[in-house]
Amino acid sequence: MPGVGQPPPSLSGVLYNTGLNILLAIVTCGIWTWVWTFRAGDDLKRYNGDGLGGVLQLVLVILLAPIVWFTIPNEIEKMYQRDGRESPVSTLWGLWFLLPLVGPFIWYPKVQRALNDFWLSKGSSPA
Repeated sequence: MPGVGQPPPSLSGVLYNTGLNILLAIVTCGIWTWVWTFRAGDDLKRYNGDGLGGVLQLVLVILLAPIVWFTIPNEIEKMYQRDGRESPVSTLWGLWFLLPLVGPFIWYPKVQRALNDFWLSKGSSPA
């Protein structure tokens, strides 16, 4: 039985390879980022029990992408705080996108690393 505040391991999220995801985003002209956003949002909502969830994150990334630059790190930050840990990302992490060309290459690996590290600590295993 999981401890208080700790959902069963089946609720932990999926681990993603940062380099492969960046390559897929480039090859699919950004469509993969929609898939990633849906999955990340869905994992976060399932684990946290609140938040925007996959469908709403997907709608936001399609219609108003800049909002997602802030919402995903915000939900990650809350997840870490609930676990009594300091989050490696915060809501303000979305400001990296203001740096032309390089911003996303700074934002995404840090956000993905924060997710992977958290999910590993909760029992997810690397593929």
